[in-house]
Amino acid sequence: MKTMTSRERMLCAMRNGQPDRVPVAPDFSNMIPCRLTGKPFWDIYLYQDPPLWRAYINAARHFGTDGWIYSLDGFWVADPDAAPPVDDGTKRETVIVFRSDERIVTRSYTQRKGQGREWSDHVTVYPRFDPPTNLFAHKVDMAAPPGKWWPIEGVKPQKQGFALMKEALAHFDNGGVIGAFAGPPQLGNPDAGWGYSIYDYYDRHDEVKQWGLDATRSSVAYLKRVLAGPVRPDFILTGGSGLLVFNTPAIVRELALPCLQEITRLCKDAGIPSQVHCCGPERELVKLCAQETDLSSINPLEIPPMGDCDLAEIKKSFGRKLGLMGNLHTTEAMLRGSVKDVRRESLKAIRAAGENGGFILSTGDQCGRDTPDANIREMAAVAREFGTYPLDMGAMEREIKKLG
Repeated sequence: MKTMTSRERMLCAMRNGQPDRVPVAPDFSNMIPCRLTGKPFWDIYLYQDPPLWRAYINAARHFGTDGWIYSLDGFWVADPDAAPPVDDGTKRETVIVFRSDERIVTRSYTQRKGQGREWSDHVTVYPRFDPPTNLFAHKVDMAAPPGKWWPIEGVKPQKQGFALMKEALAHFDNGGVIGAFAGPPQLGNPDAGWGYSIYDYYDRHDEVKQWGLDATRSSVAYLKRVLAGPVRPDFILTGGSGLLVFNTPAIVRELALPCLQEITRLCKDAGIPSQVHCCGPERELVKLCAQETDLSSINPLEIPPMGDCDLAEIKKSFGRKLGLMGNLHTTEAMLRGSVKDVRRESLKAIRAAGENGGFILSTGDQCGRDTPDANIREMAAVAREFGTYPLDMGAMEREIKKLG
């Protein structure tokens, strides 16, 4: 088989095919690319200098991995039939309300014509060396309106929508895949601005159910606009972070499954892979998607205690239907483990799920900021050394035994 590009390799595995070798795409989509820039993280997240997607591409090249960008900040396809906004003189602005050497805090306000400012009850905290967090203002002693603030100046201009997708795909230059997100309705944590909670589901069931139907229609309509556009993403990401943390399997079946079915059917008809991301417990979602949707692939298949997935069992049970992506432990293996540990766990993952393709060697969700570079490089090295098809299971077994 000829050598594939990273993009070809990822797409083949996401379609549950057998590429030239096992792709390797550890999830370091946020913190590690920011760290590698050497800049305060707010330069990337707030000032777009560089935008996160460019920092990620540089990181993937730095480590020699197959790239995986699940979505682009700034990629949004507006509804051309939507009514234009009414200009009633209302001003909306996000400003800096606190800054120091360690953090920047922003807050939004709305000012209607002839009235005072109405400040949001949330703030966004940008630490120097961590991703931003959206919090209730009173959680950080900022419940009162700020006494002073500053405009956000110096944000680097970025393309939007399909122009952004075209630019990012060209810059990636077949170094990996870039997705767009179309997610199903799901319950969440209202304290973090996630809308309805599991309490709302039981206390106001009819209202929440109608919201789910409306959200499904909106998500499906959005996906249709994406697929009809002049530039297509490589895949569509769906699902949701912690889908089975804030939702029971029964709630997922009622609220999310109809949307997942329609999204994955549209992707199948359009010939574009669909992928679910769901950190935390996921085994029941794997079963649901394999048996009742047209999903192409699923990640990150976390192991206990963060998740409930056994990679070998999932490959045996659902590998004929789904491509799999996972699942080295981000703390014990990647952050705290040695290069030897990462080598052993990478081999075990390939042995468990790599046979006959349909597998991307990755991590069980986001790698921590301080994950050693050597550990990420070792994942890539193992895939190159042992991941060429057909796999040599005997060689992997011998190496695993040698590593102990």
